[in-house]
Amino acid sequence: MTTATSSNISSKLPSIRGEIEANAPLAPLTWFRVGGNAEWLVSPYDTEDLSDFLKKIDPSMPVRVLGIGSNVIIRDGGVSGVIIRLPRRFSWVKREEGNRLRCGGSTLGMMISKVAAAESLTNLEFMRGIPGSIGGMIRMNAGAYGGDISKILIQVTLVRRNGDIEIWPVEKLNFAYRYSELPEDAIVTEALFQGQPGDKDKIEAQMNKIIAEREASQPVRSRTGGSTFKNPEGYKAWELIDEAGCRGLKIGDAEVSTKHANFLLNLGDATAADIENLGEEVRARVKAKFGITLEWEIKRIGHKLDGDKA
Repeated sequence: MTTATSSNISSKLPSIRGEIEANAPLAPLTWFRVGGNAEWLVSPYDTEDLSDFLKKIDPSMPVRVLGIGSNVIIRDGGVSGVIIRLPRRFSWVKREEGNRLRCGGSTLGMMISKVAAAESLTNLEFMRGIPGSIGGMIRMNAGAYGGDISKILIQVTLVRRNGDIEIWPVEKLNFAYRYSELPEDAIVTEALFQGQPGDKDKIEAQMNKIIAEREASQPVRSRTGGSTFKNPEGYKAWELIDEAGCRGLKIGDAEVSTKHANFLLNLGDATAADIENLGEEVRARVKAKFGITLEWEIKRIGHKLDGDKA
């Protein structure tokens, strides 16, 4: 797939067995449904295809990875260079000996939890409540409902910017709260998780409870990016935001959710700048009231348009 000629692509990028699209719209690929285009959107066929592409590409060409777009703001001016997006071919889960599950880099957390339940493996239920694919979940040590990635990950397979394929054990990632030392240039293509034998009915009941709690407390059916800010040590971000008077605050068509104050919403026609500016206004009000600086959990990438404050 391409919106450019083959000769134009070949003069800029090495060929791949997957797909390359020039000037590719990114808004439809994110949950906020905002933002500009990618200069190049690349979907490799498999890990080896990705590795070969990165080995051949100009080292000065910017390269970033985009998962399912659940925790990111693509700025309105778009993104220069290459965006790597692993296609559905990278979405799979298989059981291995020792109550382990191996999965591809674009696999959704909810899919892993469902397979774990079907295999009567516990300790992975928390993934049912986290939107996102496994690469992003590992990078931020995603967690909820008493679990997080650091407690179940065994090893991760990744491709570096120079094309090298590496396997890292969990210890090398030095996980902390919403943090890992996964290199910025690393693209996760596989992960291996440890489960424990459990009762299938109890596992499914716990997952159903997680689904119900999430539906009741979060705006899950809205255009949102998930949790906006990390919890400062000793505090809950949503409580600080609420007490700073930000619940329901709006800029343009961007709104602080009235259901959960740590969620920003696109009510329909918000721009990326609206959403980012709203987040910065929330940070300013919390800082003014409590002296606490909220740290973004949502990634913001790309270029601002001229005149954007964000």
